Amino acid sequence: MTLHTDIPTRSEIERLLAVRGPSCVSIYLPTSVITQDAQADRIELKNLAATAIRQLEASGVAPTAIASVRDELGDLVDDDDFWAVQARSLAVFAAAGWVRTFRLPNRLSSVVEVADRFYLTPLLRAVTFPQAAFVLALAAGSVRLVEVTPEGPSFTVDVPGLPTDAASSAGKASIADRSPIRRIQGSEGQKIRLRQFARKVDQAVRGVLSGLELPLILAATEPLDSIYRSLNSYPHLVERGIGGNPEGVPDERLAAAARPLLDEVYAGQLAAVRDLFELRFEQGRASTDVATLARAATRGAIDTLLADIDVKLPGFVDDETGAVTFAQDDAASYGVVDEIARQVLLSGGRVLAVRAADVPHGGPVAAILRYAL
Repeated sequence: MTLHTDIPTRSEIERLLAVRGPSCVSIYLPTSVITQDAQADRIELKNLAATAIRQLEASGVAPTAIASVRDELGDLVDDDDFWAVQARSLAVFAAAGWVRTFRLPNRLSSVVEVADRFYLTPLLRAVTFPQAAFVLALAAGSVRLVEVTPEGPSFTVDVPGLPTDAASSAGKASIADRSPIRRIQGSEGQKIRLRQFARKVDQAVRGVLSGLELPLILAATEPLDSIYRSLNSYPHLVERGIGGNPEGVPDERLAAAARPLLDEVYAGQLAAVRDLFELRFEQGRASTDVATLARAATRGAIDTLLADIDVKLPGFVDDETGAVTFAQDDAASYGVVDEIARQVLLSGGRVLAVRAADVPHGGPVAAILRYAL
């Protein structure tokens, strides 16, 4: 079975964060990768859409705006091609005149929210730990860059300027060829050739990965493993690699070997954030108090936020002061934690959407501050 995902980019999330209007509808629902099961998913979306329409009507939204949202969601329900390819969850964001969808690799519960802004915390889970990476399969006789997708098919990436092997990159029939330069011979000469080869590989790969923040996992044997690591310029090279000669190993086998390493990477990142939280908490630069964090977010004072994706605290956050007012969960209110996350992202902070067990001190939200309040 294949997952078809389209995880949002940072810029796409920022566009969603910027939307304001009385008819913002956010819907999340679990979906199946089996096409034959799509009918049940379509019925679930239809039911959730009907709930959203009722909430819009109850809140007094203009009939023309409601009709537009109803049409957008109805068209999505009726789109056979769209339902033929799904992942584990679907996120739908609709407003008068437009709709956006994202197929996600993680399993989410059915949720419908209506407010003057979109409900994004569950969506952020997919970008917190995207389960995507690249594997650089490096050997003297071949090299390729494999993209690992979230449990979907992996594939070799076309990398402009990537050398085919160590010998041809040096213009030789073999890296054991002698050279007029005295030191380019024997085992020492072979290491020099491999180093030249690895440098060219790094330069080519950097052109593809530049600007990305996905982990790069190296599949290589010695001495190429150590040589490449010594001159690698990509900041997200994973410390632990895939052992053994990668030549002839199918992309899917490399991807399968990469996924446990990804789990280790994410667990390590989360542990580091939690450790830093405890340190900053002792220094008065961390908090789990919702009201405190709402004020801090409004001032741009939060560096890193951890938010429980399964908790929604309905209410309001004052745009000027950050004061919190809790309220009933209706079309007028929105998620307070979601609004804190929005402010953190807009101020250049980091948001980690996690499960309850990963939020320090057992609250719905925790944050490391840029300075003591």
